Amino acid sequence: MGRTLADAIHEKLPQLELRENEPLANHTSFRIGGPAKAVLFPKSTDELRRLCGLLRSLGEKPLLLGNGSNVLAPDAGTDRAVILTVKICGMSRLGDGLKAECGAALTRLAAFAAAEGLGGLEFAYGIPGTVGGALVMNAGAYGGEMKDVVLRTVFLDGELRERKYEGEDHLFGYRTSAFKDGEVILETEMRLHKAEAEKIREKMEELMARRRSSQPVELPSAGSAFKRPANGYAAELIDRCGLKGFTVGGAGVSEKHAGFIVNNGGATADDVKKVIEHVRETVYERTGTELCQEIRIIDG
Repeated sequence: MGRTLADAIHEKLPQLELRENEPLANHTSFRIGGPAKAVLFPKSTDELRRLCGLLRSLGEKPLLLGNGSNVLAPDAGTDRAVILTVKICGMSRLGDGLKAECGAALTRLAAFAAAEGLGGLEFAYGIPGTVGGALVMNAGAYGGEMKDVVLRTVFLDGELRERKYEGEDHLFGYRTSAFKDGEVILETEMRLHKAEAEKIREKMEELMARRRSSQPVELPSAGSAFKRPANGYAAELIDRCGLKGFTVGGAGVSEKHAGFIVNNGGATADDVKKVIEHVRETVYERTGTELCQEIRIIDG
């Protein structure tokens, strides 16, 4: 039997957690996706650096995910190595701010900030993503976004050289940033402000209650399916077109919030793509507005 990718990785990084032929459905919030030839779980930024260097030397172009909360993985799976950063989740106080590693969960980070009496991350409580993914797309909710708090970020560029963005270098915009495919975020620093822990927690619980009452958190999804158009809200336009509840196979437009596409049970990536296509075509035909998807679709 020939030498496998797993053999090569174990030889150089024997402590690294690796799962061969692992279904991506186990690691995406949509609960959709076939097997990846290797799913890798580095436990530190140093191990992540070394892993990225090793994969490059082996001619691999890995797929880097946080916790798979904003992606649609292919039904057939992928022949790429997939790196999940969820175990690189360190966080610490830094003056009146925080330092957080790429795989730290936003909800856990917001709770940590509250416990430290630091406000400014309340908006992130309940966002089902990691710090790295949130930086790439400038995640936000309820009037707050990452650009409001991020000071500097350490990352590896496309050549795996360590670089740092400061302030406006991040080029944060609506669901966009300066980070490009192939770059690897390691850690970031955030500026927050002192506040009463109880008041911070009250605000977070208020936002969480709003989220639960208005969003289909009880069903698998990838969050908002479409970006906000210039002339209104995607959910409002979709609802106006009578598309709430529209389904293809196991995927459908949420009855609770038209901006979400949900897995009602047994949905495939193809089902989701067909729902996205139908929604975009219908909204454009009836309103003249072209919706842009927010979900990251992995093609293989």
